[in-house]
Parts: sequence; structure tokens; C-alpha cells
Amino acid sequence: MADVKNFTNGLIKNNPTFVQFLGMCPTLATTTSAINALGMGIATLLILLVSNIVISLIRKIVPKNIRIPIYIVVISSFVTVIDLLMHAFTYDLWQTLGIFIPLIVVNCIIMGRAESFASKNNVIDSIFDALGMGLGFTGSLLLVGSVRELLGNGTIFGLTVWSDAFKLPLFILPPGAFITLGLLLSMFNSIGIARESKKKKEGAKK
Repeated sequence: MADVKNFTNGLIKNNPTFVQFLGMCPTLATTTSAINALGMGIATLLILLVSNIVISLIRKIVPKNIRIPIYIVVISSFVTVIDLLMHAFTYDLWQTLGIFIPLIVVNCIIMGRAESFASKNNVIDSIFDALGMGLGFTGSLLLVGSVRELLGNGTIFGLTVWSDAFKLPLFILPPGAFITLGLLLSMFNSIGIARESKKKKEGAKK
């Protein structure tokens, strides 16, 4: 039961993008298309997963006063591996994402989960936490990227949905990232507020 809670926590209740507002730089910068967003999300998910596992395994032998530098070394090692693998097997995507792959080292989501969860919990719990947070972040990027690509280019994953007449090029430019994210945040906040209001009404009736 705790594993399910750890998993769903990152997906919905504490979604890193739409609830905690973490990882805003890659969310705004790498979501010009759905494929870029998906690539960035999967890379972050894999690094978060393996980092959580390793940090959970070594948590009892890491001195508290140097834990942050050690976490950074662990995370940066896996970022380097993912960077090299993407360079070898997904070169076009690697070129498009550019500096944002190495910058995963300083992604607040990964360091935050290492410090607040993996360093205090066992491996199984840390795996479910990483999967929930990672998939929540990937889903958020994919949603933002899909909306921007659809409105800006009229395509999804490169497949044409509508003609040039309906394109709004603003959405694939930097201002479009802020507009899209703002609209989606408003939508999710409205859903959350409505849900809380419903719970309060049901509680009052009881």
C-alpha cells in the first residue's frame, strides 16, 4: 500500500511540474515538440531511478556533512552515462536537447528526491518514488510539448494534424512556452480547487 502511495504521489498529488513547480527550465526550454519533451522526460526518469537506488543503498554509510557532494557525484555519473548513450543512439535528439542533458545534474527534482526521500528510505520505496516522480515529470513535459507542437506546427510527433492555416507559430517560441504552461497550470489548479470544494461539501453533509 505504501508503494502505491509513493508511486501515485508523484503522478498526481505532488506532481513535480504542476504542483511543486520544479524543473521549470527543461519544461519551458525543451518542449518545442512532443518528441523532445518525451526524450527529456525519459532521460530524467532513468537518472532519477538509478540515482534513488544508489543513494538509498549507500545512505547509511554516507557521512551527513558531505552527503550533498556525494549525491552530486552519483547523479552526475549517471547523467554522463545517459548523455553518452543518447549521443551514440539518438544523435539528432541529443543535438536538439543540447546543454539541457548535462544540466539534469542540477535538476531540483533529482536532488530533491535524493535528499528528502532516497536518503531516508529503503530501495523498494525509493524505486516507487522515483517512478512516480519521473513519470509525473515526463507526462507533464509531454503534455506541454504536445500542446505547443500541435498549436505551433499543426503536428504531433511529426505527424500532420491540420494545415498551415491553423498554425500559431508563437507557441513554439519562448513566449509560447510560458503561455502554454500558464494555461495548463490554471486548468490543473481549477481541477484541484473543485475537488477540494467537493470534499468539503461532502464532509459538511456527514
